[in-house]
Amino acid sequence: MKKRQLSETDIKTKYITPALKNAGWDIKKFVREEVSFTAGKVIINGKTTKRGERKRADYLLFAKDNLPLAVIEAKDNNHSVSSGLMQGVEYGEILDIPFVYSSNGDAFVEFDRTKKAGTIQRELRLEQFPSPEELWQRYKESKNIVEQEIEKLVTQDYYVDSNSQKEPRYYQRIAINRTIEAVAKGQKRILLVMATGTGKTYTAFQIIWRLWKGGVKKRILFLADRNILVDQTRTNDFKPFGDKMTKVEKRKIDTAYEIYLALYQGLTGEEEWKNIYKQFSRDFFDLIVIDECHRGSAAEDSAWREVLDYFSNATHIGMTATPKETKDVSNIQYFGEALYTYSLKQGIEDGFLAPYKVVRITFDKDIEWRPYASQTDKYGEIIPDKEYSGRDYDKEIVLEKRTELVAKKISSYLKQTDRFDKTIVFCNDIEHAQRMTLALMNENSDLVAKNRKYVMQITGDNNEGKKELDNFIDPESSYPVIATSSKLMTTGVDAQTCKLIVLDSNIQSMTEFKQIIGRGTRINEDFGKYSFTILDFRGVTRLFADPDFDGEPIKVCENSEDSAFEKVEEILDVYGEEKKEGAAFIKRKEKMRKYYVHSVPVEVSSERVQYFGSDGKLITESLRDYTKKNIRKEYRDLDDFLKKWQSVKKAAIIKELEQQGIFFHELEREVGKELDPFDLVCHIAYDQKALTRKERASNVKKRNYFGKYGEKARKVIEVLLDKYADTGIENIESLDILKVKPLSDIGSPLEIVKLFGGKKAYLQVINELEKHLYSEV
Repeated sequence: MKKRQLSETDIKTKYITPALKNAGWDIKKFVREEVSFTAGKVIINGKTTKRGERKRADYLLFAKDNLPLAVIEAKDNNHSVSSGLMQGVEYGEILDIPFVYSSNGDAFVEFDRTKKAGTIQRELRLEQFPSPEELWQRYKESKNIVEQEIEKLVTQDYYVDSNSQKEPRYYQRIAINRTIEAVAKGQKRILLVMATGTGKTYTAFQIIWRLWKGGVKKRILFLADRNILVDQTRTNDFKPFGDKMTKVEKRKIDTAYEIYLALYQGLTGEEEWKNIYKQFSRDFFDLIVIDECHRGSAAEDSAWREVLDYFSNATHIGMTATPKETKDVSNIQYFGEALYTYSLKQGIEDGFLAPYKVVRITFDKDIEWRPYASQTDKYGEIIPDKEYSGRDYDKEIVLEKRTELVAKKISSYLKQTDRFDKTIVFCNDIEHAQRMTLALMNENSDLVAKNRKYVMQITGDNNEGKKELDNFIDPESSYPVIATSSKLMTTGVDAQTCKLIVLDSNIQSMTEFKQIIGRGTRINEDFGKYSFTILDFRGVTRLFADPDFDGEPIKVCENSEDSAFEKVEEILDVYGEEKKEGAAFIKRKEKMRKYYVHSVPVEVSSERVQYFGSDGKLITESLRDYTKKNIRKEYRDLDDFLKKWQSVKKAAIIKELEQQGIFFHELEREVGKELDPFDLVCHIAYDQKALTRKERASNVKKRNYFGKYGEKARKVIEVLLDKYADTGIENIESLDILKVKPLSDIGSPLEIVKLFGGKKAYLQVINELEKHLYSEV
C-alpha cells in the first residue's frame, strides 16, 4: 500500500513511533500517545448538558513522569510535513512544553519554543529526531539549570497514590513544576493564582511533598483562615504526610513534627500570650504556604502579616483564586508577579469548571423609593426623609415585602428546576440572613415541615447553622438544601453540588465577587452537577463586564471598597462572636439602626437571562443578536451555510455551532416554535421564513418521495420522520435510533438495514431523506 493511502494511525505506527525508538526513546516509559489533557467544555442545552471535544495530543515525550519535553502532532501523508505544527505550537503553549514537532511520516519539522532569536524552526529527517539526552540538555540550558542540586530537585518525584493513581491535571503540573524550579533557584516569594475549584490544595500538597522529599524544606507551615479548610486539607490531600503532620490547636505548640497546619488566628491574638507563633524559633520553618492569601496576609498592618514577618527567612508561597490589589493590601507587592495563573475562563473552556447563566431580576423600588413626610416604620420610628435605592436596602432600611419577593423568586426558580438543588443565598449581613431564612421557610413550608433543615442560616454567630456546614457541602447529604449566609460561605467552602448562587448583597469588591462565584464552579459528574445559575437581585453581576474579573492580576492603587462596618460584620460572620476585634467599630455599628417597613409593596420591574459566551464573558446583547453575529462570522451568507449543511453530517455542524456558543434550546424557546437548528440559523441569521420540524416532516410525507420502497421500509421512513419531528435531525443520523421503539418492533438494526439493501443503501436513504427535509428554505 502506498504511503498516501495510509491513515494517520498507520503513519504513526509505521514511521513516527519507529523513529522515536531509533532515537533512543523508551516507548513504554517516556512516550505517551493520544493524550487528552482537557475534559471537554460543558455545553448546556436547556436542562441537558454534554461535553465538547477534548484537546488531545498525538504524542507527549517525557524526561520523567510529569516532566514533558516535547509534543508531536501527526498527520497522514496527504498533508505536508508541517501541517500539524501550528496545532502543536498551540498545545505546547498550553501545556508549557518547550519542543514541538509535526510529521506526516516523511520527516519532522521542529519548533523550538525555548529560542527567542535565531533558527526556531527546522526540518529533520526521520533518523535525525533528537535523543532524550539531547532534548534534556537543551531543556536545562534554556532553564539555566547548571547546578546538580537544582537538577536533582527539578526531577524530584511526585507523590503517586497506589490506589487511585491520581495524576495532576496539566495546569496543576505547570504550577507545581514552575514553583519547584523557582524554589530550587532560590526564589523566596511566590504567588500562584488558580480559579476556585481547580485543586489549589492538591497543588500545594505536591509542591510541599517534592520539596520535603527532596530534603530542601524540612519543616513546613500551611496557613489557612478557616477551620474547615484546615480540616479538609488534613484529612484529604495532605493525608499521605501521616504522623509527620499535626494541626496547631488550643494554642499548644509541639516542635516534634515536620508538617504543621494552622489557622492564622490560632497563632496570633490581641494579647501577647496569644501570639504562640513566637514559641517557634524564627528559623524553625523553611517553607510557609499561605492558602487564600488574598484574605489579609499581605496587608502590612495585618496581625496575620506578623507571622510571615517573623518567619521572614522561610520561602513564602501564596495561593489564591483572587489576588487582592488595593491601596491597603497588595498580594503582588508582597509575593511578586504571579508565577502562574489558571483563570476561571480557561477552566470553563477546558471543561474542568462549570459554566453558568445569570438571571438578573430588578424590583421597582430598587431604582428609587422615598417615604412620605414623617412616615414611620413598623416600630413607630420616623424614617429619615431621603431617596432610597437597592444599595440601601437591608443595610439602612428594610422593605419586608422585598425580602418576601426575593424568597418567592428563589423558591419559584427551584420549583421549575429541582427543589433539592443545593443553593447559597448571600445576604448583606447576619440579620438580613436571619430574615431571609424565615421568608424562605414560609415559601417552602411543605418541605420544612418534612425536614426543618431544608433551609438553614449558616453564619459565624449561628452555632447550629455552622454545625450543618459539613452536611451542606457533603454531596451525599440531602440537607440542608438552602443555606443563607453573609460572609462565612464566600470562600473556602467546597460546595461541589451547589447549583444555585443567589446574590442579594451589595457586593462591591471584585475579590469577594470572584470568591462567591467560585462557590458554584465545581463540577461533580457523579451527582449530575455540570453547570450552575446565578440569581442576581442587586445588579452585582455587572462585575462580570469588568476587565479585572478574569484577567491577569495587576497591582493597582485604589481605596478599599469595604467599609469599616462591613469589615466588622465580616469578622463576626467568619470567626463568630469569639473574635470581636475592633470593639469601637462594633459599638458605633450598634448605634446604626435599621428601619423596618412592611406596608410598601414591591414588584418585579424586569427579569433578564444572560448566558456565558464562547469568549468567556457574559452575553450582554440579546440572544438573537449574539447568535446572528456569531453565525455570520462563521458563514458569510445563506449560500455558504447551505453548502456546509448539505456537505457533512448535520449533527457535526450542530455540535460545532454549540461549541462556538450557539444556544439552540434557548433560541427555540425564545422563538416559541419547535424549530430545527437549520431553521433557527436560517431564520435568525439570514431572515428566512422558519418551518417547524413537524411542518417539514409533514411536507415530506405528503410528497410520497419514498413510494418505491416496500411496506416495511416505508414504515421505517415514517417513524424516522416522526422521530425527527419530535427530537430533531441528530438522532435520525445515528444507527442507534434503530434500537429504539417503535423501530425495534419492526426488527433488529441488521434486519432494518436489509430492508433497504444493506447499510450503505440505508445511509443513502437517510441522506436522501435529509435532502427532502431541507429542500425548502
